Amino acid sequence: MRTENRHFDNPLTGVRNLGILAHVDAGKTTVTERILYVTGATYKRGEVHDGTTVTDFDSQERDRGITIFAAAVSCDWDGHRINVIDTPGHVDFADEVERSLRVLDGAIAVFDAVAGVEPQSESVWRQADRHGVPRIAFVNKLDRTGADLDRAVESIRARLHTVPLVVQLPIGQEDGFTGVVDLLRMRSLVWSDGCDTFEDGPVPQDVQEEARRRRRLLEEAVAELHPIALEEFCAQSTVSAQTLAAALRDLTLAGDAVVVLCGSAYRNRGIEPLLDAAVAYLPSPLDVPAVRGTVDGSEQERAADPAEPFAALVFKVNATATGRLTYLRVYSGTISRGEAVLDVQARRTERVGRILRVQADRHAEVERAVAGDIVAVVGVKAARTGATLCAPAAPLILEPPTVADPVVSVAVEARRSIDTDRLVSALARLVEEDPSLRVRTDRETGQTVLSGMGELHLEVAAEKMRRAHGLDVSVGRPQVAYRETVSRGVSGLVYRHVKQDGGAGQFAHVVLDAQPLDAAEFDGGGSAVAFAFASSVVGGRVPAEYVRAVEAGCRDALAEGPLGGNPVTGLRVTLTDGATHPKDSSEMAFRTAGRLALREALRACAMVLLEPVAEVTATVPEDAVGGVLGDLAARRGRISGSTTRAGAAVITATVPLAELFGYASRLRSRTQGRGTFTSRATGYAPVPSGVLSALPSR
Repeated sequence: MRTENRHFDNPLTGVRNLGILAHVDAGKTTVTERILYVTGATYKRGEVHDGTTVTDFDSQERDRGITIFAAAVSCDWDGHRINVIDTPGHVDFADEVERSLRVLDGAIAVFDAVAGVEPQSESVWRQADRHGVPRIAFVNKLDRTGADLDRAVESIRARLHTVPLVVQLPIGQEDGFTGVVDLLRMRSLVWSDGCDTFEDGPVPQDVQEEARRRRRLLEEAVAELHPIALEEFCAQSTVSAQTLAAALRDLTLAGDAVVVLCGSAYRNRGIEPLLDAAVAYLPSPLDVPAVRGTVDGSEQERAADPAEPFAALVFKVNATATGRLTYLRVYSGTISRGEAVLDVQARRTERVGRILRVQADRHAEVERAVAGDIVAVVGVKAARTGATLCAPAAPLILEPPTVADPVVSVAVEARRSIDTDRLVSALARLVEEDPSLRVRTDRETGQTVLSGMGELHLEVAAEKMRRAHGLDVSVGRPQVAYRETVSRGVSGLVYRHVKQDGGAGQFAHVVLDAQPLDAAEFDGGGSAVAFAFASSVVGGRVPAEYVRAVEAGCRDALAEGPLGGNPVTGLRVTLTDGATHPKDSSEMAFRTAGRLALREALRACAMVLLEPVAEVTATVPEDAVGGVLGDLAARRGRISGSTTRAGAAVITATVPLAELFGYASRLRSRTQGRGTFTSRATGYAPVPSGVLSALPSR
């Protein structure tokens, strides 16, 4: 444990706000637990399989052995304050990762040394790319049979399209893995069984030549990317350790490369150099751009400075029967206990009762929080995830985290009629804590429908109602969220809205074109633009405020398509002409005309039903490949690849999400319990005409 006190001219220089990102079972929770142990934040090692981890404190997380909820912890290392958020690795909880990345300055991406880059590894990497979060990589589980650092690094290069810069060489292989060679200092770090510390010594004789070769490759790779390193390399035919370290930091902060370290978190090997790399290469709050927000439509910046006006973003809410915890990332200013803050979106002033330093499910009260801190506050009663809290005299609205549309729905109801009101309250609390959950009432059946990101997501939500709220609930069969799109559009559709029932009437005349979006703009319902509106009206025949009303009406019409009442996506609407009445035309009339005109246009278009699809990666014994391939084909899966890794076959396929319900049990039965699979949502695809009749109607 490093206990030395370092002096920084600005205290924020010694702060790191980091996330741990990985595919499920890559070992990120174990990495987090070892970080807490090595830094002295905990006195014993927490183990996932024993249910003794600090960050997986929820009973469901311990029962299932996976991270479900993002957990924040803090520790100290080498004079730095490190705030760590352990994020989920399962695809169903990707929104937890999204909310965490919104408030993080840097991240450690953990990879399995046997599997390399896995589907969810790729997804969280892309999420970090969107937020511009600098990362370093940690290749974990080097003590496993089949572990191969070079293969894992090559998968990072090929699948993540980045430049991996390996700064360590493993000493020993698989079960014989004992330590690493630090290629910058050219020293060995060796851990002994049963010992919590490492020995720093010279490079062992049997790996000296390989270490020199890899150091040379590192120098050449850095020189190609960094001008100062290139200048030194050309002048001296080598690059010093100091220049390498400075260049690696610059490249990491710019996102031009990723530093790669390795180890075995379970055996407590490689954690200390990982922490050294985190403080050396990842940014402090001062190294990231000043946060930008809007005030009355104009954009403003707030520097990470305790003297600036207070501004913070709510990224997590934990609502319990005993109180409400609101998790904040403070971007600027200072907040003290008892001060008033403004919830800008709600236009409501709240008073902060207590400020807590978070250690997963344990909290320590502090007097104040300053720019760069991640804390929880008590007393803020109404702020939702994504809300901005700021000084009342200096309002600012920060960009909230994006929330993905749910893809799976189930009907939920209380088994006892007397619990109906409690069910409504429990669902409201669930949605308050997790914005990716949605609740609605089906208009035809009157059932309460809960929607989320996947089958496991909804299972966890239902179980939480049972455990936390004491409700006996029944859950229906999962249903996926279909979409509708246009395959052949219509042009020149004329709609005239006239209504006269006494007093001022309504008049709106519109002419619309409804066409499918171009392929470059639309990817079948994924993350691309789903709707585009334009106006080609000339001569002021339709005033600008009425054009905006027509667009709003068209967006209203997108909620229900003509095939089955599903949302419409992938559509371009152009207002080509129109007419107004000097007295009876209004924004409401044109909004109504836009809605009804587009509904009529969609009925005239050739429509296609879309269903959500997922990329499935199944790892199965080689003797079970035939049965697994046949089962995937029966589920309308399209096989995209099959490879062999460590004596097992890895099959990738694109499968409709509706066909994956219950697949885990089927895969286990076909492989005698030896097969596993992961899935990752990839967007939407047309439903084949042969299966349309079998789909449930709304």
